Amino acid sequence: MDTAPDETRGVRVVAPGAVVEGAEDLGYRPAPEDVRRLAERGRTVLVRCTPPRGSGDWPAPEAGAAAEEVALASVYAWLGARVFATGRPDAVRQALDLVASVQGRRPPAVARRGLA
Repeated sequence: MDTAPDETRGVRVVAPGAVVEGAEDLGYRPAPEDVRRLAERGRTVLVRCTPPRGSGDWPAPEAGAAAEEVALASVYAWLGARVFATGRPDAVRQALDLVASVQGRRPPAVARRGLA
Protein backbone atom coordinates (compact mmCIF):
# COMPACT_ATOMS: atom_id res chain seq x y z
CA MET A 1 0.00 0.00 0.00
CA ASP A 2 1.30 3.44 -0.89
CA THR A 3 2.39 5.57 2.04
CA ALA A 4 3.92 8.39 0.03
CA PRO A 5 1.93 11.59 -0.37
CA ASP A 6 0.14 12.08 -3.65
CA GLU A 7 1.32 15.53 -4.67
CA THR A 8 -1.68 16.20 -6.91
CA ARG A 9 -4.11 15.67 -4.06
CA GLY A 10 -2.00 16.36 -0.98
CA VAL A 11 -3.34 13.26 0.75
CA ARG A 12 -2.05 9.86 1.81
CA VAL A 13 -3.78 6.53 2.14
CA VAL A 14 -2.03 4.13 4.52
CA ALA A 15 -2.59 0.67 5.98
CA PRO A 16 -4.95 0.44 8.99
CA GLY A 17 -2.18 -0.06 11.56
CA ALA A 18 0.28 2.46 10.10
CA VAL A 19 1.96 5.15 12.18
CA VAL A 20 2.55 8.41 10.31
CA GLU A 21 5.22 10.68 11.75
CA GLY A 22 4.15 14.28 12.18
CA ALA A 23 0.43 13.57 11.86
CA GLU A 24 -2.19 14.06 14.56
CA ASP A 25 -3.70 10.58 14.87
CA LEU A 26 -7.31 11.15 15.91
CA GLY A 27 -8.22 7.46 15.71
CA TYR A 28 -11.41 5.85 14.46
CA ARG A 29 -14.43 8.13 13.97
CA PRO A 30 -13.05 11.27 15.63
CA ALA A 31 -15.31 14.21 16.37
CA PRO A 32 -15.74 16.30 13.20
CA GLU A 33 -15.06 19.50 15.17
CA ASP A 34 -11.64 18.18 16.20
CA VAL A 35 -10.71 17.31 12.62
CA ARG A 36 -11.78 20.71 11.30
CA ARG A 37 -10.07 22.64 14.13
CA LEU A 38 -6.72 20.89 13.70
CA ALA A 39 -6.85 21.11 9.89
CA GLU A 40 -7.59 24.85 10.06
CA ARG A 41 -4.51 25.26 12.26
CA GLY A 42 -2.40 23.64 9.54
CA ARG A 43 -1.88 20.30 11.29
CA THR A 44 -1.70 17.07 9.31
CA VAL A 45 -4.68 15.04 10.51
CA LEU A 46 -4.81 11.24 10.31
CA VAL A 47 -8.17 9.49 10.64
CA ARG A 48 -8.73 5.77 10.78
CA CYS A 49 -11.59 4.61 8.57
CA THR A 50 -11.22 0.99 9.71
CA PRO A 51 -12.01 0.29 13.38
CA PRO A 52 -9.29 -1.31 15.50
CA ARG A 53 -9.20 -5.11 15.55
CA GLY A 54 -10.72 -6.63 18.62
CA SER A 55 -13.38 -3.94 18.90
CA GLY A 56 -17.00 -4.85 18.36
CA ASP A 57 -17.02 -2.38 15.44
CA TRP A 58 -14.77 -4.47 13.18
CA PRO A 59 -16.60 -4.55 9.82
CA ALA A 60 -17.65 -7.71 8.05
CA PRO A 61 -16.15 -8.17 4.57
CA GLU A 62 -19.38 -7.07 2.92
CA ALA A 63 -20.31 -4.12 0.76
CA GLY A 64 -21.77 -2.18 3.71
CA ALA A 65 -18.42 -2.08 5.48
CA ALA A 66 -16.70 -0.76 2.34
CA ALA A 67 -19.36 1.91 1.94
CA GLU A 68 -18.88 2.99 5.54
CA GLU A 69 -15.12 3.42 5.10
CA VAL A 70 -15.59 5.41 1.90
CA ALA A 71 -18.23 7.62 3.54
CA LEU A 72 -16.01 8.28 6.56
CA ALA A 73 -13.06 9.18 4.36
CA SER A 74 -15.21 11.53 2.27
CA VAL A 75 -16.56 13.43 5.26
CA TYR A 76 -13.18 13.76 6.94
CA ALA A 77 -11.49 14.80 3.68
CA TRP A 78 -14.08 17.55 3.29
CA LEU A 79 -13.23 18.71 6.83
CA GLY A 80 -9.51 18.84 6.04
CA ALA A 81 -7.98 15.50 7.05
CA ARG A 82 -5.03 14.55 4.84
CA VAL A 83 -4.05 11.01 5.93
CA PHE A 84 -6.47 8.08 5.84
CA ALA A 85 -5.83 4.63 7.32
CA THR A 86 -7.99 2.06 5.56
CA GLY A 87 -8.09 -1.52 4.39
CA ARG A 88 -9.81 -0.43 1.17
CA PRO A 89 -7.29 1.95 -0.44
CA ASP A 90 -8.65 1.93 -4.00
CA ALA A 91 -12.21 2.83 -3.01
CA VAL A 92 -11.00 5.49 -0.57
CA ARG A 93 -8.66 7.05 -3.17
CA GLN A 94 -11.58 7.32 -5.59
CA ALA A 95 -13.68 9.06 -2.93
CA LEU A 96 -10.80 11.43 -2.11
CA ASP A 97 -10.49 12.32 -5.81
CA LEU A 98 -14.20 13.10 -5.90
CA VAL A 99 -14.00 15.35 -2.83
CA ALA A 100 -11.00 17.22 -4.26
CA SER A 101 -12.83 17.71 -7.56
CA VAL A 102 -15.97 19.03 -5.89
CA GLN A 103 -13.90 21.41 -3.76
CA GLY A 104 -12.07 22.65 -6.85
CA ARG A 105 -8.62 21.47 -5.70
CA ARG A 106 -8.20 18.90 -8.48
CA PRO A 107 -8.51 19.53 -12.19
CA PRO A 108 -10.79 17.26 -14.20
CA ALA A 109 -9.21 14.14 -15.68
CA VAL A 110 -10.55 15.02 -19.13
CA ALA A 111 -11.70 18.40 -20.40
CA ARG A 112 -14.21 18.39 -23.22
CA ARG A 113 -16.05 21.24 -24.84
CA GLY A 114 -19.48 20.72 -26.17
CA LEU A 115 -20.60 22.55 -29.26
CA ALA A 116 -24.28 23.31 -29.46
